[in-house]
Amino acid sequence: MIRARTLKGHDLDWQGEVRGVWVDAQGVTPEELARLRSAFGLNPLAVEDVLERGHWSRAEVYPEHAFLTLRSYARPEEADEFTERVSVFVFPEAVLTMGHAPTRALEAVWGLLGRESVNTPPEITYELLDHTADTFFALADTLETRIDALEERVFTNAGENPVGDVFDLKHLLAHARRLASDAREAVGLLARHADGPPADLVRYRDAQDSFARVSGRLDTLRDHLTSLLDLHLNLQSQRMNEVMRTLTAVSVVFLPLTFLAGVWGMNFEHMPELPQPWGYALAWGSFLLIGGLLAAYFKRRGWW
Repeated sequence: MIRARTLKGHDLDWQGEVRGVWVDAQGVTPEELARLRSAFGLNPLAVEDVLERGHWSRAEVYPEHAFLTLRSYARPEEADEFTERVSVFVFPEAVLTMGHAPTRALEAVWGLLGRESVNTPPEITYELLDHTADTFFALADTLETRIDALEERVFTNAGENPVGDVFDLKHLLAHARRLASDAREAVGLLARHADGPPADLVRYRDAQDSFARVSGRLDTLRDHLTSLLDLHLNLQSQRMNEVMRTLTAVSVVFLPLTFLAGVWGMNFEHMPELPQPWGYALAWGSFLLIGGLLAAYFKRRGWW
């Protein structure tokens, strides 16, 4: 499917115009691709990148045009790994976008075309970059909310094991971090090598800064997850220490009682306490007194 608009925002039935237009081609047929290549003179290496599914973000300045391909998140509010891609051919007086399906960023910018701030090829390219970066920021917001909820669970549900959720989030963050880094490097190359007035290069550097900031934010969230995992392990270790301390205190209470029971249980003939009528009461009194004193001492010291 091929659709087109003039840079002033008017819809156009594209008949091969290559000046003052933005042409968007999604899921093109071989015949449509041949028309586009004939009209715009597309570099074969760039076309090969467009047709390859799953291609990473990259940029290149060819003799015929500047070329940029970007991956963005289709559903950042759901924080899944589903991504989408758009490829941008930047000409002095036209823009051509291609892909397998329209993207969230492309549709947003398509509606902006013709407004005062979006009416030249570099401005369209910048808006595509900016809206692509917005999907990463939206993803970071969603992941931050999930991490906060996970942190609350670690403190409130002592018996719950959050390790699986932590590693799932770390996997999502690593994937997003890699995509953001690829986009930042691509925009950086475009800012260094693309021809144009200083104002256009400033826009590209601004987009590069957006991807750098989102990369830094994703790194911070990843570090937060690592700290959260360490906190969970420390809490588990602390709870285990408390259990071991209680068990040790109970063992210490029964240790002297076991000793006394062992002494009075020896089979010697001459043991003064054994023939006494109050011997049994003495044994129990000794057990209760020693056990009670030790229990009171441990309770006072906070070991119980």
